[in-house]
Amino acid sequence: MADITKKEIVDSVPQKGFFGHPKGLFTLFFTEFWERFSYYGMRAILVYYMYYEVSQGGLGLDRSLALSIMSIYGSLVYMSGIIGGWLADRVFGTSKAVFYGGVLIMLGHIALAIPGSVSLFFASMVLIVLGTGLLKPNVSSVVGDIYSPEDNRRDAGFSIFYMGINLGGFLAPLVVGSVATSNGSNNFHLGFSLAAIGMLIGLIVFVVTKKKNLGLAGTVVNNRLAPHEKKKIFTTIAVGFVVIAILVLIGIQTGILTFPVFVNIIAFLGILIPVSYFIVMYRSPKTTAVERSNLVAYIPLFIAAVMFWAIQEQGSTILASYADTRTQLEIFGLKLKPAFFQSLNPLFVILLAPVFAGLWVKLGNRQPSVPRKFAFGLLFAGLSFLVILLPSYFGGENSLVSPLWLVLSYFIVVLGELCLSPVGLSATTKLAPAAFSAQTMSLWFLTNAAAQAINALIAPLYSEETEMIYFGVIGGTSIVLGIILFIIAPKIQSYMKGIK
Repeated sequence: MADITKKEIVDSVPQKGFFGHPKGLFTLFFTEFWERFSYYGMRAILVYYMYYEVSQGGLGLDRSLALSIMSIYGSLVYMSGIIGGWLADRVFGTSKAVFYGGVLIMLGHIALAIPGSVSLFFASMVLIVLGTGLLKPNVSSVVGDIYSPEDNRRDAGFSIFYMGINLGGFLAPLVVGSVATSNGSNNFHLGFSLAAIGMLIGLIVFVVTKKKNLGLAGTVVNNRLAPHEKKKIFTTIAVGFVVIAILVLIGIQTGILTFPVFVNIIAFLGILIPVSYFIVMYRSPKTTAVERSNLVAYIPLFIAAVMFWAIQEQGSTILASYADTRTQLEIFGLKLKPAFFQSLNPLFVILLAPVFAGLWVKLGNRQPSVPRKFAFGLLFAGLSFLVILLPSYFGGENSLVSPLWLVLSYFIVVLGELCLSPVGLSATTKLAPAAFSAQTMSLWFLTNAAAQAINALIAPLYSEETEMIYFGVIGGTSIVLGIILFIIAPKIQSYMKGIK
């Protein structure tokens, strides 16, 4: 199937049937909706499950340690996309990767739903990390397959797809957060059970509708391993896993591999892996001169996305803790749960994604270039952290603050997210070398992996006493980078050959 052209793939997909978009967008929209319901439902209660006392239904871990684990877990989730992208490009295609990933995610949530030890908790994390690595980058890659490169519905289609992600993300913290803390007690394992059910529904939607709606999309293996390569590569991988497992066991037994050391290793890998990928793709004989130029343009976009996600992803760590310990949870006679605040980001995306999608279509050729959309994303992200400074400045570090400050912060960062994230997904599918299409999408998700690895290093620096410095320095850095990116945008655009 490697000889099938892009046009043949697009022609095999019904091009009308889902709000004026290809019918395959229905399948991908609802598959990702349920996968994100599953993931964000679990994530909404995970940090509390880690640091709440055992008597409160949690694991009783130190709060700073729980925040770092949360960031490292998020980093590994996105870092594993490299594995999923490679397997899709070289072994079984993106469609099968989505299915296998969904199965692993569901098993991971089932493991979390079983009351047990810290060991069982970490086993579930491994399953979810590997499963998300298979599913997350590849379902987005299939979205790119159902549109021709010249189709002006493409950016709007990714925005609709992105709205589906956030619809699941909006409902999950409300539903799972309520169930996990109902009747004045914590039942985290029941919440994790709902996450497993959500992933099961997503798998059913995908399997039942993919043949009719997706055609050949996701079935072509662009750079399939030759038979003589398979034995050598898989043997090398197996030996590598065994060596790593032995080194980890020795490190734990000798006390060399502590959690701080592990955090540093992941942070280093968060930088090393994308750099290595850029070099491999740039030097590959399968990459054309135009594709090399596009890769050069992609580098500053990658750096900008890392800075953005370093702020946005703290909504599930630092701001989640802020909601739990620093926020007045009764307002207008309503009793709020800390997990509810994690619905704000996807709620605002749902409300604003159609606005942004319509804006890009209406502006047409007059819309800002991709680099300048990224610059706006950084500016808004920085402002969202500067806003959260104000209640500390006016009320002091020991007072509970109005939840409206958190609402405003989440709203502002979403403005940046809609300038950067769906645009970044679309740009990645357009700038990717043909031989590395799924792996380049994995590279896009490495922006999030690198950001969360950095967050794992800086999370312990946050406390009520350091709030002003913490939010101010990070927010200010993002704004400065946004201004620089805006200025050099024309130069970046010149490297994006034929891409707007």
